[in-house]
Amino acid sequence: MNICVFCSAADLDDRYTVPAREFAGLLGKGGHTLVWGGSDSGLMKVVADGVQEAGGRLVGVSVEFLAHLARPGADEMVVTRDLAERKAQLLARADAFVIMVGGSGTLDEATEILELKKHGLHAKPVVLLNTAGFYDGLREQFQRMEAEGFLPVPLTELVFFAEEGVGALAYLEEQAGTR
Repeated sequence: MNICVFCSAADLDDRYTVPAREFAGLLGKGGHTLVWGGSDSGLMKVVADGVQEAGGRLVGVSVEFLAHLARPGADEMVVTRDLAERKAQLLARADAFVIMVGGSGTLDEATEILELKKHGLHAKPVVLLNTAGFYDGLREQFQRMEAEGFLPVPLTELVFFAEEGVGALAYLEEQAGTR
């Protein structure tokens, strides 16, 4: 399965990098391909290292203004003109999505993928990996949106919240019928 991971390119502390590396190892050992923003820095590097070390493939999708940060040695690296094209390529190349900890760029990618799913423009599974409670506030906001009628489909049809990587991968494999 081609699993797109949205996450930070920032250097983060162990409470985020250790679970990310563990999840990446599960992806690689499971024979999955990581589709990611292509960066060789921060949490993106941690995840790419973990997948590659465990035998998985790497498909990066970078953008021209960040191409100097692209990971050398990826199995495939695509460089797009802009962020909109990058997101379109990530969507096209992925069978499923995992949203890990990140900043405004990760949040932008997450909300776009959820908005497209809400409108039926894709039916790919989406997991919010809630490492160290990072997305507790966002989960609460989504629950409020659902309760107050802002979501035309049930929240459980849009996104699955996982507290650990093993649960995230189990959900994705179940959705793909490989578990």
